[in-house]
Amino acid sequence: MTKKYQKLIVSIVLDLIGIIPLPFIDVLWAPLSSYLMTKMYKGKQGKIAAVISFIEEALPFLDIIPTFTIMWFYSHVIKKEEVEEIITF
Repeated sequence: MTKKYQKLIVSIVLDLIGIIPLPFIDVLWAPLSSYLMTKMYKGKQGKIAAVISFIEEALPFLDIIPTFTIMWFYSHVIKKEEVEEIITF
């Protein structure tokens, strides 16, 4: 499996974590998801996606939006970027 598709699987898992309907998890998950988004997607588009991810996870009833998967689709299907690493810390 290529790194591109490994990144897709990680994106789907992170979106599934964000769907967990417990309010105290959203308080922790919103900043963490924002941080992970900047690590997975570099540059300006990663920063914009991080802000969107934070807002989406912090606001009630928006948790069902698959932000990481949408960003993967945008990066690898629309913009057709190559994957260097899945997550760099």
